[in-house]
Amino acid sequence: MPNPFTVQDFAARLARATEAAARAGLSGLLVTPGPDLVYLTGYQPVAITERLTALVLAPDRPPTMIVPKLERPDAEGAAGAGALTLTDWVDGEDPYAAAVPLLDPQGRYAVSDAAWAMHLLGLQEALPATAYVPVTRALPMLRAVKDADELERLAAAGAAADQAYHRILQVPFAGRRENEVAADLAALLTEFGHSQVDFTVVGSGPNGANPHHEADDRVIRAGDTVVLDFGGLKHGYGSDTTRTVHVGADVPEEVRTVHEVVRRAQQAAFEAVRPGVACQEIDRVARAVITEAGYGEYFIHRTGHGIGVTTHEPPYMVEGEEQPLVPGMCFSIEPGIYLPGRFGVRIEDIVTVTETGGWRFNSTPHDLAVVH
Repeated sequence: MPNPFTVQDFAARLARATEAAARAGLSGLLVTPGPDLVYLTGYQPVAITERLTALVLAPDRPPTMIVPKLERPDAEGAAGAGALTLTDWVDGEDPYAAAVPLLDPQGRYAVSDAAWAMHLLGLQEALPATAYVPVTRALPMLRAVKDADELERLAAAGAAADQAYHRILQVPFAGRRENEVAADLAALLTEFGHSQVDFTVVGSGPNGANPHHEADDRVIRAGDTVVLDFGGLKHGYGSDTTRTVHVGADVPEEVRTVHEVVRRAQQAAFEAVRPGVACQEIDRVARAVITEAGYGEYFIHRTGHGIGVTTHEPPYMVEGEEQPLVPGMCFSIEPGIYLPGRFGVRIEDIVTVTETGGWRFNSTPHDLAVVH
């Protein structure tokens, strides 16, 4: 079990975020409940409701969080509460008026992507000269670079997902419904220490050609190719891995060919990881392998996404993303080929950038596994 994050850890994160906002020419950062608030304070309200909770970071004042008075005891118990000044408001009061003293009336703030529109509009009505930009656009590196403790958690989550994959290969596939295998995956992630299961994609046969297929009651048959994409949170940090398996030993040559193209694309993209390389270059490398093999039109999504306190976050490995890779950044590499009405293949690992290249958090084989 990793050591818990300390007040000092959260204080350092708050300071870095405040400095980043200032460097970006912003008056500060407005953080509402969601992954940014968890990362910066360790606080997550029991229920995210219409009541305003907001952390305000600005260079000219200490980190301050406004919360509903009835939720203040929970906020005071958060791991990072010692690094914050807390203020509150009571039901029946105008929460936006209560928040006015925390904000520059002429300020321009980065605001959490997950902020509710009603809260943002309420603040704009109270302070009409303020302006807001999405934090992902203004501060894309806010949570992107992980420290040693975060990397330890991500490695543990990846290892747990690998254990779940090894075990799922031992269960029957043929004759069972996709949602039954998905339930097995969810149970295995929990067995190996995940506190939260975010997704268990089981795409068999033609369903595998939909990258985000929700497991349904389709019965898996011998001869099906099956995409398995699953992950969640362990110790508060994410796992996300994909492997493609085939039901029965009689694997069609085309399935082997497509799987090998995806395997080569994934490996080439991994080998391209090193500090200073633009995120879009990882996508370009994977896409070039698939396009050269004649399947370019069937690779219909980005090559990867960041991961941390959520299973999907910046940075994104996609054309147009020029952010250079930095040691400590963590993201997926997951090229795929999807042949409509027939089958799909995807291979995904989570990797981190080191001083000299990349390192995988997933170590399960990339071979096309045969299940029964």
